[in-house]
Amino acid sequence: MIINWKDEKEPKMEVMRKNGVTWLEFSTLSNVDFVTHAFSTRLGGVSSGIFSSMNLGFTRGDDEKNVRENFQRLSDAIGIAVDSIVTSDQTHTTNIRRVTRDDCGNGVTRPRGFHDIDGLITDEPGVTLATFYADCVPLYFVDPVHKAIGLSHSGWRGTVHKMGKVTVEAMGEAFGTDPQDLVTAIGPSICQDCYEVSEDVINEFSTAFDVSLYEKLYYKKNNGKYQLNLWEANRQILLEAGVGEHHIQTSNLCTCCNSKFLFSHRASQGKRGNLGAFLMIKN
Repeated sequence: MIINWKDEKEPKMEVMRKNGVTWLEFSTLSNVDFVTHAFSTRLGGVSSGIFSSMNLGFTRGDDEKNVRENFQRLSDAIGIAVDSIVTSDQTHTTNIRRVTRDDCGNGVTRPRGFHDIDGLITDEPGVTLATFYADCVPLYFVDPVHKAIGLSHSGWRGTVHKMGKVTVEAMGEAFGTDPQDLVTAIGPSICQDCYEVSEDVINEFSTAFDVSLYEKLYYKKNNGKYQLNLWEANRQILLEAGVGEHHIQTSNLCTCCNSKFLFSHRASQGKRGNLGAFLMIKN
């Protein structure tokens, strides 16, 4: 399958395959020896139709048995225990939850005991953080000094409310994380070329960001709509939070441009499954 990497001579993510399952890894995060991470693709699962084939969403209308099998296959491939996973309950907030071993299994092997959470942080080994996507922006955080991690979901609402900065601050409060030590990544999501938004969305971004950034974040078209750059917006948020510029890696991989490889809400007009981002401190 041909993958369309945006504006990159060298892809920033490596395509991994094992036992028929295909997933993605960041080179920078792979170099951190105490973490395991992954971003799933559509390939290697058992779901069919619009969910074909590695759907990780229980709420999309897919058969629950298929979703459970997909979680098992992906977990086996990337080397995590399926009952170590803790899932978010994403509602486009900036709510962060610190999770522990007691939370393992929430949302996969047992009912989730919490709600309205778009970001997860932990410093406990063996706890796999998981958040879910189909165009929104995955944000990965690794603190190599305090051996702590974070994983956050940032759609346009999360971005305008600066989810990346909120996550950095939560890790600082919980673990003593210094933003300058963080290794971060901005995962596969919708690119500016594909992301048309209305003026009401742009008005919120204009309020949230400095005027000097407007040209980098969006431009207006003849039809009165705008093209919004969520990748750059989240990069600027991480910089504002104190993360070093060389510690931010962007995938430059668009979900909408690659809708046969990755689920895209916009490309499918909502008829799709869910991708998953995963991050764990090794035991």
